[in-house]
Formats: sequence, structure tokens, C-alpha cells
Amino acid sequence: MNIKLSAFADEAAADYAAQLQILREERIPFIELRGLDGKNISAVREEEAGRYAEQTEAAGIKVWAIGSPLGKIGMEDDFDAHLKTAEHVFRLAKIFKTERVRVFSFYTKSPEKDRNEVLRRMRAMQQLAECCGVVLYHENEKEIYGDTAARCADLLREVPRLKSVFDPANYVQCGEDVSAALRLLADKTDYYHIKDALYNSGEVVPAGQGDGHLQEVLEGIGKDTVLTLEPHLAVFEGYSHLERTARKTAFSYRTSRVAFAAAVQALRALLQKCSFKEENGVWKK
Repeated sequence: MNIKLSAFADEAAADYAAQLQILREERIPFIELRGLDGKNISAVREEEAGRYAEQTEAAGIKVWAIGSPLGKIGMEDDFDAHLKTAEHVFRLAKIFKTERVRVFSFYTKSPEKDRNEVLRRMRAMQQLAECCGVVLYHENEKEIYGDTAARCADLLREVPRLKSVFDPANYVQCGEDVSAALRLLADKTDYYHIKDALYNSGEVVPAGQGDGHLQEVLEGIGKDTVLTLEPHLAVFEGYSHLERTARKTAFSYRTSRVAFAAAVQALRALLQKCSFKEENGVWKK
């Protein structure tokens, strides 16, 4: 079984050239694109994307997925306009030579009441994705329809060909039992975001030091996959655009670069604890 590492490198630096250099220094071969030079991926123009793609390839880094903000709007917001943004993001994915686009399932205060509309929107995005030759990967996230394991399973059952990203910390912050979520969704999970948190405060901590059962997550992986590191250990440029609630952290670091290195070290230690060994950039077991 082989595991490869990816990362949201915008947590290490806003400057994209610096992101690529840091990934090389940390021996992480893939990137999940979210912030480039302080600009969200959805705001990158196609001609800019072409230059960024060349820069990425020249650095020897591959784009694992587009960490898009698609689906991070409210039920009252204009979905038709959002679909136009989605089409743009899907074109960007092709420029970056990836078929994967991470998405969400819309902010809602009444998930049961809004279920049908959520499913309509998700199916519409999925249909557009198929036309554009990309695949959608839904991430569980606080305050969206799919913030619980049961509703994530509902989405995967009701939206044909929708795939799944498992984020342990987000389940913790929603009060979900991570072990139960794993039992329900492990065989439906295509890759993982590595982030950990504490139940009592919601605070984000290094992988393995919280209540996200990260060791159980890694030990339960039964197929080749990718782990995308998403530390959230220090405030980094663009964070205010990612979550509606203020983030707490039990760990503080002098710089985002130092925080990112600590997150990488914690993940590597966990992989070693789970009997994985690193060989030429791949963790094998």
C-alpha cells in the first residue's frame, strides 16, 4: 500500500514561488491549490493559471487537486452565478492537469428542510463537472449540509459519481464521533485531509495530538491514497475567507513556515508509528 503526501501550501507562505520551494524542502510532491500569491484559486484568470502551471511543473511539483470554495455559499445566495464560477474553476483544473476539484455542500441552518435544494445544487455541479471532464470531491465542513457523517453518506448515495474527502478535525468540531464516521465512510473515502482538533474547545492541534483519531485513520487505510496536510496551526493569509467562525489554536508558532514544518513533522511521526516507511517520496507499508 502506497501513500503520497500533498499539502495546502498557502498555509506555509502566501507567495506561490515560496510555496513550491517549501514543498520541495519538506519532500512533499503534490499540492492542493487554494491560495496563490494571496489570491483564491477561483479568482485566478486562465492566462495566469497557465503561467502558474508552468511554474509548478518546473519546480517538480504536481497538482493533486483544486481546493476550491465551491459550495461555500448560503442557501439564499445566487446559485446560477455560482455555477459560472464553478465552470471557471473546472477549466482551471484542466490547465493545472488535475481532474480533482474539492467542493462543499452549502451553508444551511436547516439541513433537513434544505436537503432537496442541496441535492439539486450538488447534482447540477456534478453534471457540469462531468461535462468539463473533472471529478468533484466533497469535504465535510462545519455548518454546511454535509457536516455530519450521516449527511455525507446521504450526499454520496444521492449524487451519482460524487466522491469524498475525509477531514477528521471538521468532524471533531461538529461534535461527531470520528471512529463512527470512519466506519460509515472509510470505504467511500477517496483521500484524506490531515488536520486534528480537540472536542472540548474546537482548537486545532498537530496531527495525533487531538481527538481526531488520526492514528486510527492512518491504520485503517486499505488502499493507495493521498494525504493532504491542512495544518491550521497559525493564522495565514486568506484564512478569514475560509471559515465563518473565529479559529482557536492551542499551539502558537513564530511564523507560518515554522507552523507548517511542525505539522509535517507530526504527520511523518504518525506515519512511522503506523509502520509506514518513506521511499523516494512515497510512504509504503
